[in-house]
Amino acid sequence: MSDTGIAKRWRVLSGSDNWEGLLEPLDSDLRRYLIHYGTMVSPATDSFINEPASKNVGLSRYARRNLLANCGLVKGNPFKYEVTKYFYAPSIIPIPDEGYNVRPTRADAVLKESNWNGYVAVATDEGKVALGRRDILIVWRGTIRKSEWNENITFWFVKAPLFFGQNSDPLVHKGWYDMYTTINQDSQLNKKSARDQISEEVARLVELYKDEEISITVTGHSLGSSLATLNAVDMAFNPFRPDIPVTAFLYASPKVGDENFKNAISNQQNLRALRITDVNDLVPIIPPFGWKEGDNIITTPPTPYGDVGVGLVIDSKKSDYLKPDVPTLSTHDLMLYMHGIDGYQGSQGGFERHGDFDLAKVNRYGDYLKAEYPIPIGWFNIKDKGMVQQDNGNYILDDHEVDETF
Repeated sequence: MSDTGIAKRWRVLSGSDNWEGLLEPLDSDLRRYLIHYGTMVSPATDSFINEPASKNVGLSRYARRNLLANCGLVKGNPFKYEVTKYFYAPSIIPIPDEGYNVRPTRADAVLKESNWNGYVAVATDEGKVALGRRDILIVWRGTIRKSEWNENITFWFVKAPLFFGQNSDPLVHKGWYDMYTTINQDSQLNKKSARDQISEEVARLVELYKDEEISITVTGHSLGSSLATLNAVDMAFNPFRPDIPVTAFLYASPKVGDENFKNAISNQQNLRALRITDVNDLVPIIPPFGWKEGDNIITTPPTPYGDVGVGLVIDSKKSDYLKPDVPTLSTHDLMLYMHGIDGYQGSQGGFERHGDFDLAKVNRYGDYLKAEYPIPIGWFNIKDKGMVQQDNGNYILDDHEVDETF
């Protein structure tokens, strides 16, 4: 790990000056900062129950109190957080002849048409020392369920009245705006929208720590970064307190809105967004364009989507640690993003690993490291897929740790 001045420099690292002078070359503290916030996304993916046979499909495997420890983010990590809230969102676009594809196989499933999408956490007293302030963190996971892919490919634009008012100009991606704002009365955990679930928890934390210096950081990967963008914009335009800065760290983010949306973000004083993309990754270039809801796509010219915030473009394939034939689609992997940040030497430079990201994690989900690095392929897994042996010798599916609010 590199020496850190994060506690003293956190405002600059969170974009108070739009990261001017910190990207070329990449500032050593910012490098560690970006790896920290990127790795905080992985628990929302790693502990998601995606087994159709489970009545707990769509939930987190672990209770909030154990999430970070069970996902390897406590040992050796000075940036300590307490997870205080899980939040849930629906995938609401039906598939012809199938209805909602998120519907579980089991009739007694806990969730019907919603899923666990992430968590809210707050820096502990120890974490506050390392981070320099009481950071409230909101984490969004990437795409897992089939129905979420349907949301992703919905390129229609809609207005965002909950952010900008009824007669506003900015347009956003309909699928992701719906996921963020929709109430699902069929789900016991989604009777409030993800927006309201998060807002209520952040408001509670802001009040709890009202006498301290507070920041709000929102992060996500892929689909999660799209939803994190909407979440950050919402909190900046509907602030809990005008003096609390909101920062979004967006990894492998698709495009979320039109040019007016991009400009609205750029002109908002208490909002900063850093968009990290791998030059080989195809996801950040989509969607290229869309139409307003209700437009005739034959007669109406499309409206282009635009990138938001400040961009940092890495190239993980420059790494000498990786196999030369890593597929282009694999460069979307969050672990390759972290490895790419760790070795980033500037847009015109090569690759030099700094050691701020564990090399073993590069193979966490895939087969990327050269054979000379003896790390098992795709080594992360859940023991026995959640099957647990009982005292009588029989096995049952016991894959969910009870949490008082799931």
